[in-house]
Amino acid sequence: MEVKNMSFKAGTELKITGVPKSDAASFAINVGQSEDRIALHFNPRFDCHGDHCTIVCNSKQDGCWNSEHRESNFPFQQGEEFKVSISFDNDQFRIKLSNGHVFHFPNRLGDDKYKHITIDGARITSFKIK
Repeated sequence: MEVKNMSFKAGTELKITGVPKSDAASFAINVGQSEDRIALHFNPRFDCHGDHCTIVCNSKQDGCWNSEHRESNFPFQQGEEFKVSISFDNDQFRIKLSNGHVFHFPNRLGDDKYKHITIDGARITSFKIK
């Protein structure tokens, strides 16, 4: 799923409900300005790139990935519904998982509005910005 020219602004909340594919090695939610300028790459990995049941977050600037952040709290199951809420300010993203766990990731691009959101590896049942 790809959404362009969307206005996801600082102080608002993106709520996504979906179901990862039953055979998914991972899925990803990307928030940014384009494919080469991603402020938040949220990538729960079931078994992918040597990671098992780990959330990997990163950012991409001018087509180059930055340093990864790993989160071990992993409430996801292949083929089962998940909910993720994302909000941000100029300094950081706040990510809330379906089990209530919250963690933060730096807003390395520092923008106060993002217009490009992509989701891969999951069927999305609800997508809201409030």
